[in-house]
Amino acid sequence: MDKPVDKPAKGKRPAAAGRGSKPRSASAERVRRHREKMKAMGLKPVTIWVPEDYNSPEYKAEIRRECELINADPESEIVLEGMWELADFGDWKA
Repeated sequence: MDKPVDKPAKGKRPAAAGRGSKPRSASAERVRRHREKMKAMGLKPVTIWVPEDYNSPEYKAEIRRECELINADPESEIVLEGMWELADFGDWKA
């Protein structure tokens, strides 16, 4: 019979050896506190990757193509109208 292997939970990285022995920088500590505060509020961090050269002609052409696809979809107008109905601009400053 195989011996059970102690594995970390799926999606979790094992703790780095010696972690905690090196003090965190002030900015790293602020980020940690901010993340803990957001987590306590029930929020989850989301990372959005942006290409390095978002001003390149290829990238702009791809964005244009995707916008044209969205605009050509008949349901996109229905969704946009629904969003405008739900939007609340009462506290916006002119």
